[in-house]
Amino acid sequence: MIPRYSSPQVDALFSEEAKMARWLEIELAVTEELAAEGVVDAAHAAACRASAPVVDAAFVGRVEERESVTNHDVAAFVDVVQAAVGAPAGAWIHYGLTSTDVVDTGLCWALRDAADLIVSAQTELLRALVALARQHAGTAMIGRTHGIHAEPTTFGAKIALWALQVDRDRSRMRAARQAVAVCKLSGAVGTYSNIPPAVETRVAARLGLVPVPATQVIARDRHAEYLWACASAGTTLEMIAVELRHLQRTEVGEVREGFAKGQKGSSAMPHKRNPISAETISGLSRVLRGNLQVGLQDVPLWHERDISHSSAERIVLPDSTSLVYYMTRRMTSLLSNLEVDTDRMLANLDMLHGVVYSQSVLLAMVSAGMLRDDAYRVVQECAARAIQQGTPFRDVLTGDPRVTVSGAELDAAFDLARVLKDADRGIAALDSLEF
Repeated sequence: MIPRYSSPQVDALFSEEAKMARWLEIELAVTEELAAEGVVDAAHAAACRASAPVVDAAFVGRVEERESVTNHDVAAFVDVVQAAVGAPAGAWIHYGLTSTDVVDTGLCWALRDAADLIVSAQTELLRALVALARQHAGTAMIGRTHGIHAEPTTFGAKIALWALQVDRDRSRMRAARQAVAVCKLSGAVGTYSNIPPAVETRVAARLGLVPVPATQVIARDRHAEYLWACASAGTTLEMIAVELRHLQRTEVGEVREGFAKGQKGSSAMPHKRNPISAETISGLSRVLRGNLQVGLQDVPLWHERDISHSSAERIVLPDSTSLVYYMTRRMTSLLSNLEVDTDRMLANLDMLHGVVYSQSVLLAMVSAGMLRDDAYRVVQECAARAIQQGTPFRDVLTGDPRVTVSGAELDAAFDLARVLKDADRGIAALDSLEF
């Protein structure tokens, strides 16, 4: 991932040093468990552990130098480890294994830890959303459908629905974690021809992974599920970002992203204050969805394996992890510093002179005995006249002889508190969230 959207936490997980350190631990654990099975001399297994090289930048450099000869990364890694351990113990490194036993188990180990990072970030985002929803539980604003004023709602109710969706994304990420937290040490085509199943079981337990049946590779639907969880989370973040972008438009002006001292919104226009965080999140979500397509295409492989998936997932798995982690944390920062203009929300709510209560008026007229279609046409005409003339909708209604409802009934129809009395259902649902 380019540095702009990376983070030290994710970079550390997918660095070459971290990857090879996982490979080394898998190799050593297998050697020790083979000793427990009586396949490897216990003294040799102990020597492998005692003489194992430190995996640092110099070690990675030696592996890369060796790979220029072998043209195979795991073979090069094994050669360098065996040389460091020395004979005769080093000969038992990689005994009975195929390269993907080590690579796939190591990758699943990394993805498990990556999922934990993402879930932690999602939990922090949830906290910010819940706090904001409760803060604005009574903040009235206009609800919009098709981008057009519809009926009143509250800003808190809007945010509560975002929080509930983020929680579902967190559940999807936890499910994806379970799907990828697996281990495969069953040899060239997955038949345990040279590795006892008990070794796989015990190594998996050491690593906190679950042994699964496989061919030469772990089935890639697991990795696709992880990418789906990333893409779903990113799409939810974009959903929130798009709404915030619309609400920040000059003509709406109901929210604004925080603006730091010294910040510039435009290199040319000093007055500009743009929703740059939300726009960045919108853009990066497109990358996540594109990466998901790669993950799905990596599922169908030839026979017991090929490597058409390998090159692609070296990019999309770390990059998707980096992106969704970055986007989640950036959204948390955006919401924590969000400026909410409650006065502008009320002004926009009243912008159309009260026609947003048209459904309440319609129902009052139906309750008074008018046929629904007849009532609809009357209310529709009165609403259009109020908008065109800039006249309060209620005044237009009371001046139309076809409107026979009482003043008290109109009071109820135009009562904002009545309209919003149950709008907090979504906020109440936040009580069930777990942190």
